[in-house]
Amino acid sequence: MAVSFSNLGSDAGLKKLDEYLLTRSYITGYHASKDDITIHAAISKAPSSEYANVCRWYKHIDALLRISGVSDEGTGVTVEGFTSSIEEPVATPPATDSKAAVDDDDDDDVDLFGEETEEEKKAAEERAAAVKASGKKKESGKSSVLLDVKPWDDETDMKKLEEAVRSVQMEGLTWGASKLVPVGFGIKKLQIMMTIVDDLVSVDELIEDHLTAEPANEHIQSCDIVAFNKI
Repeated sequence: MAVSFSNLGSDAGLKKLDEYLLTRSYITGYHASKDDITIHAAISKAPSSEYANVCRWYKHIDALLRISGVSDEGTGVTVEGFTSSIEEPVATPPATDSKAAVDDDDDDDVDLFGEETEEEKKAAEERAAAVKASGKKKESGKSSVLLDVKPWDDETDMKKLEEAVRSVQMEGLTWGASKLVPVGFGIKKLQIMMTIVDDLVSVDELIEDHLTAEPANEHIQSCDIVAFNKI
């Protein structure tokens, strides 16, 4: 279902958008998309700091357009009285040899970290209930996970960003070593290791419900899984 906005050049329109972005990082979904490009183009100039959420989002989308572009389609957005005529930049992948290209195609066919389906969630709940009913202690497996944690822009305090990451504590989660990796235009991302108990910690829920949710999303724009290995 398409999201609709109007009068983004007015205080009323910006206030509505600011309220909408209070609990969201993007206009639709969990990644920047063409919906963000449409709204960005509909705002004629950088918004006032009075609209903190719009200002945060606007600066981030502006930085993405300068660095890598946006290619996700989104789910649809309309702005009354505005027709987008821009051609949004799309990130151009670096040249690779033919073998690497084949490997990339194979990776695209298998989504190891996609969202759980309702059937998978139900099966997981049934397994957990069966273990509990048996009264036997089950020895859980562990995994080592490497995360990329990205800031909003080059003004983000990376020390506070890491503190926000490590402040997330739960049973079965242990944070490990970390380092800052340059991305470009003065922006750095945080790479951090963590060890999880598989039956106690869901990486998808950790990212969506804690790392990219309030209050951590004041510093964290998004998280990506770089490596996921069973121990």
